[in-house]
Amino acid sequence: MAWTGFNFQWMAGWQEGRDPAPVDLKALDFLAKHGFNFARLACDYRFWCRDFDYLHPVESAFPHIDGYIDACKQRNIHFSLNMHRVPGYCINRPDIEKHNLWLDVEAQDGLVFQWETFAKRYRGVSSEVLSFDLINEPPDIGQYGMTREIHEALIRRIVKAIRHIDPHRVIVIDGLEGGNVAMPELADLDLIHSTRGYQPMPVSHLGASWYSGWKGHQAEYPGGDWWGRYWNRETLHEYYAPWREIAAQGRTVHIGEFGCYNRTPNDVALRWLGDLISLWREYGWGWGLWNFGGPFGIIGHGRDGAVIEMIDGYEVDRELLELIKP
Repeated sequence: MAWTGFNFQWMAGWQEGRDPAPVDLKALDFLAKHGFNFARLACDYRFWCRDFDYLHPVESAFPHIDGYIDACKQRNIHFSLNMHRVPGYCINRPDIEKHNLWLDVEAQDGLVFQWETFAKRYRGVSSEVLSFDLINEPPDIGQYGMTREIHEALIRRIVKAIRHIDPHRVIVIDGLEGGNVAMPELADLDLIHSTRGYQPMPVSHLGASWYSGWKGHQAEYPGGDWWGRYWNRETLHEYYAPWREIAAQGRTVHIGEFGCYNRTPNDVALRWLGDLISLWREYGWGWGLWNFGGPFGIIGHGRDGAVIEMIDGYEVDRELLELIKP
């Protein structure tokens, strides 16, 4: 059965004096009741590192992760530990890092050490319960000095280090260019390849303050003019061709993130999401919505025109819930 569920941000966006959020048991109960089996945690490494000291983690942060894993295990939900901000890189505000992951050995050594630390800590946890998602959304090729060769060498090094400690750990790698570009050069390794469900961006990110690429484009679906193309189900099918080629080589492909910001008209959002989900079902791929609650979620997104229903103590977008359920 493919992993299908949601992203959570209990350890995202570290700030001085901020502790990790407690596990949301109510949300996990909702997932289990409605047939979902996947929770991806977007982590900021600064919760366990101070002043860019990558090699001496503050281990008092780790019991929070232990609790997240245990809560998911009790509900038969697979837990994906994702390093959303790693030493020397994050797709959001990489400029605040001291080092550059793609160019600086300090950051690379630090990231390898931290994954070794997790591999030792969770060596006894079944891969049915836990996977490691190594680096969230690497940048565009050439950006920050990243090349395919640098990225490949770093991934191979991390995988080797983890599997030296825990040979059977399930490992996930995100596509390049924000999760969009497949990596056939790594298909020889036994890894899960994680892509995204955000294209075309003027549909998924209309009105987003942190992303301006939607400006000058219409949030139409089918339709629009993004990358010089008219978008419909066939366009989406073509977009995933490189990922289908990875799957044809015997590797699992998973949609680690997808979703639609709340400024997109509801009818457009549902048509687009409906085509995405139908394709992924056809391919046999699972998916993780970004995220459970908030402007991309099924809870409290605030999109005009959505049908909201009280379900298990939440104000839920009923149509969206039914659309993404396994």
